[in-house]
Amino acid sequence: MAAVGVTRSYEIRTYGCQMNVHDSERLSGLLEDAGYVRAPKGADGADVVVFNTCAVRENADNRLYGNLGQLAPQKAARPGMQIAVGGCLAQKDRDTIVKKAPWVDVVFGTHNIGKLPVLLERARVLEEAQVEIAESLEAFPSTLPTRRESAYAAWVSISVGCNNTCTFCIVPALRGKEKDRRPGDILAEIEALVAEGVSEITLLGQNVNAYGSDIGDREAFSKLLRACGGIEGLERVRFTSPHPRDFTDDVIAAMAETPNVMPQLHMPLQSGSDTVLKAMRRSYRQERYLGIIEKVRAAMPDAAISTDIIVGFPGETDEDFEQTLHTVRASRFAQAFTFQYSKRPGTPAADMADQIPKAVVQERYERLAALQEEISWEENKKQVGRTLEVLVAEGEGRKDDATRRLSGRAPDNRLVHFTRPDEPVRPGDMVTVEITYAAPHHLLAEGPTRAVRRTRAGDAWEKRTAAPAERPKGVLLGLPTVGAPAPSPDPAPACGRD
Repeated sequence: MAAVGVTRSYEIRTYGCQMNVHDSERLSGLLEDAGYVRAPKGADGADVVVFNTCAVRENADNRLYGNLGQLAPQKAARPGMQIAVGGCLAQKDRDTIVKKAPWVDVVFGTHNIGKLPVLLERARVLEEAQVEIAESLEAFPSTLPTRRESAYAAWVSISVGCNNTCTFCIVPALRGKEKDRRPGDILAEIEALVAEGVSEITLLGQNVNAYGSDIGDREAFSKLLRACGGIEGLERVRFTSPHPRDFTDDVIAAMAETPNVMPQLHMPLQSGSDTVLKAMRRSYRQERYLGIIEKVRAAMPDAAISTDIIVGFPGETDEDFEQTLHTVRASRFAQAFTFQYSKRPGTPAADMADQIPKAVVQERYERLAALQEEISWEENKKQVGRTLEVLVAEGEGRKDDATRRLSGRAPDNRLVHFTRPDEPVRPGDMVTVEITYAAPHHLLAEGPTRAVRRTRAGDAWEKRTAAPAERPKGVLLGLPTVGAPAPSPDPAPACGRD
């Protein structure tokens, strides 16, 4: 490969779910492997701007075209600047993006993110837009180079796509049917990450606990969790997002019996009404959902359970909404991500009769949010007096500098702000603290830190932040080899919460 000889900068703007965030890490890795360098924060523009889009929300396209419009004059004034659009919206609107925004250089889909560098180069040489949308997965994302956002925590994708047909969700149409990775490949990636200093991994999939359906093993997910327990140096394992339909007793047992699988569960409810769940084509009912919650709490009494809820789905009556409130009261969620229903173009629900008036949806949303706020606060107050080991995080506490505190995550993923200890502590290290105060969305440990445990993850963070970035020699022509290792100085973070 020959080099252009000029170092080009890039910026990636990510919208949507954890899968998109993980894909953006891959896009960063691909670009850096091809010789690009990340544009510094606050820089006056980048040579290449990549939009990794989401199509879950009704106004996703308006947001994209608004941002593209803002870049048009900048591109006109900056010779050689390129704009690329990928992700779910690109997969859906492949034929219209360049028509609406002819200054876009590259459009690529969810199945062929590995083609971005070569498409950019082709667009530069041919001086015309390159639109390439694959209809099926070309390479599993985790085989591509990566530039992970964290030195101590990482996403690990175990499957892509979804076999469900929820009427409000467009993801299966854009990411396809579920495809599972081989367990050995997943474990090999985790072991490599741990060797680089990562101490926490999150297993990722559109329907993560359906893992195994593509390889013919109904207990594959629980086996994978148990196998993670045997990886030395891996301190914390999480996963997102599961589906109640596939949440089986063997998974609960694996969670409870595997020490490094954290006592935390994010399980979307969407609605507490059986009628609405049927209209959503969700293959469980309220009784089944509450039964899972009961079993999880019996096996892991300290587990923090969070959820997603949609308010105002077409046809939702006052009684239906009351059933959702009842389920929330019974479930005692530590946290709930609540959404007002919005039409997803291309989904069956978008064309359903009995769309709920905005004012009604807003009133229900506010009532649900107020109830959950009360429950979250009550559940957090139960943590006061407990001694917890907290994984020190980077960027979790926006007021840390002003308050002389640091922040991190408890085993159950609750956010903890704690008094800065006298001895140095780094993101990735572990601190032991006593909780002294609870707010609805965080905990405080205002007393002295009980203990500081310096970790290999903290070493990895320190090495990453101390090492000067190697200056690329130039942008390489062509596509990096699929499966090539991540750039060595910097390896080391479901869709739409549906």
